[in-house]
Amino acid sequence: MDAAVSVVEPAIKVTRLSKSFICCKALDEVSLEIRPGEMVALIGASGSGKSTLLRHVTGLTLGDRDLGSIEVLGKPVQSCGRPSRHIRAIRARVGFVFQQFNLVGRLPVMTNVLTGTLGRMPLWRSLTGAFPEADRRLALDALDRVGIADKAWERASALSGGQQQRAAIARTLVQKAEIILADEPIASLDPESSRRVMESLARINAEDKVTVVVSLHQVDFAIRFCPRTVALKAGRVVYDGPSAALTPQLLRDLYGSEVDELDGIEGVQGSASFVTGIHTSHAAALAG
Repeated sequence: MDAAVSVVEPAIKVTRLSKSFICCKALDEVSLEIRPGEMVALIGASGSGKSTLLRHVTGLTLGDRDLGSIEVLGKPVQSCGRPSRHIRAIRARVGFVFQQFNLVGRLPVMTNVLTGTLGRMPLWRSLTGAFPEADRRLALDALDRVGIADKAWERASALSGGQQQRAAIARTLVQKAEIILADEPIASLDPESSRRVMESLARINAEDKVTVVVSLHQVDFAIRFCPRTVALKAGRVVYDGPSAALTPQLLRDLYGSEVDELDGIEGVQGSASFVTGIHTSHAAALAG
C-alpha cells in the first residue's frame, strides 16, 4: 500500500483574479498562494491593487465575471465574480484590520474588542451586549497581549492612533481569526506606533500560527517583519519572493523617484529574482 501523502491546503489561494472599473483594471489576472502560518507583506504604489486584493479575499468586493476564483481555508469565497455560499462562515475565520481602525469612538475599548465575538454569539446576546464573562476575560487578555490592557475602559476615541490600531488587532484575537488581513494598518502612524503595531502582528503570527497578510507602503517594515513580500504594479504581481531579496532597482520600478533614498535601507540587497510584469514563480522557467 502506498504511503499517504499529506497535502497542506493553502490558507489563501487566488487564481487568475481580475477586477475592472470604468477608469482602469485594478487587478489583472492575479494568481497567488499564501501558506498557513506565513507573514506576508503586500507592497506597491498607491493604486497598485493592494487594498482591492485584500477586499476580494474576504468577499467584500467581487471580481470580474471571468475565470477568476478565490479559496480561503480550503473553501471557495468567490468564483467568476459570484460569491460562494460559504462566504459568511469564512468571514468569521478571517480578521480584517482597516487603516481607519473601525472602532466606535464613544464606546469603551473593551466593548469594541468584544465585538469580535459577535460572529459566534446568539442573536439575543449580540442585541443586548450581554457578553459572557469568559469572553470578557478573553478580551482583556487580548488587550494585554497588544500592550493596552490599561486602556480597556477608556473611550476608544481617547486612544492614540497606534493604540486604536492595536485595539483593532486585539479584536481579531477575540474573534479567534485564523487569518488576519491588515490593510495599510500603519499608514497614518508615527514610526514608534508603527513599530508597536507591526510587533503585535508579528507576535500573533509567531505565537498563534495565525496567517498574516499586511499591505504596506513602508518597505523597511516589510523587510524587518515579513519574510515574504508580494509586490503589485498596475494590478499585476511583479515580484513574489523573500523580503531580503528586495533591491533598490526593483523598488524604483514600483515607486519611481519616491524611493531614491532606499539605497540605504537595512535589508535591501543588491540583487533579487525580479522580472518586470512576471510572477517570479514563472521566472526560472522563462529563463531556461
